[in-house]
Amino acid sequence: MRNISFGLLAAALLAVSCNNGNTHSVAAKSDSGTHAVAITLNDFPSSPEFADASLGIAGMKAIKQGADSVKLSVAFDVKNYELKAQTSDAAGKQCSNSAEGQHIHFILDNKPYVALYEPKYELVLPVNSEHYLLCFLSRSYHESLKTKKAAVLAHFRIDASGKLEKLADSKSPMLFYSRPKGNYLGKDTSKVMLDFYPTLATLGADYKVKADISNSSNGRTASFTLDQWAPKFIEGLGTGDCSVTLTLLDKNGTPVPGENTSVTRKFKLAASEPMP
Repeated sequence: MRNISFGLLAAALLAVSCNNGNTHSVAAKSDSGTHAVAITLNDFPSSPEFADASLGIAGMKAIKQGADSVKLSVAFDVKNYELKAQTSDAAGKQCSNSAEGQHIHFILDNKPYVALYEPKYELVLPVNSEHYLLCFLSRSYHESLKTKKAAVLAHFRIDASGKLEKLADSKSPMLFYSRPKGNYLGKDTSKVMLDFYPTLATLGADYKVKADISNSSNGRTASFTLDQWAPKFIEGLGTGDCSVTLTLLDKNGTPVPGENTSVTRKFKLAASEPMP
């Protein structure tokens, strides 16, 4: 067993804010096939800033479990931010909102995040494995706080003996996926928030994010190129099996090579339960 304190790791998380209008939309046939329907990206209303909020990793501990895995415990240091509280403008946001309130998005290796309502988490990891962990503070409606102090990025490995080892911070740009995620029902299907987290990449002249959005149930597809960092509303998806692929692009529009630079997430939209 070995304890490692990461403290407030500099996440070098870069600010960007999405285009004020639609970047690009592609029309597709509607469910009935009688008229054209377009998937669009539209403005997301401004949100409370929480300028003084901060998140840090207070400590991480690995305990060997059997021959091939460890239990990893992570403790967080949260300041000037109230977990479990409802964000003040949640009622008027017109999108999916957590009844449990504000939380931490825990994203390991760009897999779907775990929402943490307490400043701690435990999970099982295999030995001989390397990981990137991004965590950031989230409003109750799942929008990330986009300030450097409100996020941490950790790079670590579990060695063959089950010991936790801190690795060098990444020097390469990365892009982490946040929302959409999971299942959406009823009114939450009409406006679905798109949110992501770039690190070491300032969107604008040097980097952009390509968002490929589709609904395989009705054939609707669209592609957007984003040169600023802010959430957007995805509208016009309809209901069914949907997916978003996010790809980090360089200034020439070429996909950036390396780890955590492209990710696809599937999610479902349904008018009512039961979820198909």
